[in-house]
Amino acid sequence: MSLYETLLFLHVLAAFALVAGVVCYGVVVLGGGEVARGALAPPATALWNVGGIGVLVLGIWLAIEVEDYDPWDGWILAAVVLWFVASAAGGPLARGLRTQDASLPPERARVLLAVMSVATAALLIDMIFKPGA
Repeated sequence: MSLYETLLFLHVLAAFALVAGVVCYGVVVLGGGEVARGALAPPATALWNVGGIGVLVLGIWLAIEVEDYDPWDGWILAAVVLWFVASAAGGPLARGLRTQDASLPPERARVLLAVMSVATAALLIDMIFKPGA
């Protein structure tokens, strides 16, 4: 297996972890209750963090490794911006769900989840179709 194939496999695996984290957060925020919060918030945070860092690091590594791509290509820069948007929503959501008190109002949790979900979906679309590549 070549370095490219290994990086691509790990990048896609990280993307699956990222999406699984969003789905777990969705269950906690939209339907959860305390049982789901206690059971799913820790794995959601782990999947989101590992997937997010993996997608970013491995994606930039792939952009450097593949001759046809450069880290400053428009679709790659768009992906990085979308990653930052999703992370800007995911961080406060994770912190709010980690605390035991009601520091994160349900309305704010839903907004953060929506921003995180839309940014992640747009990131996936950008990666699949590579506009401008």
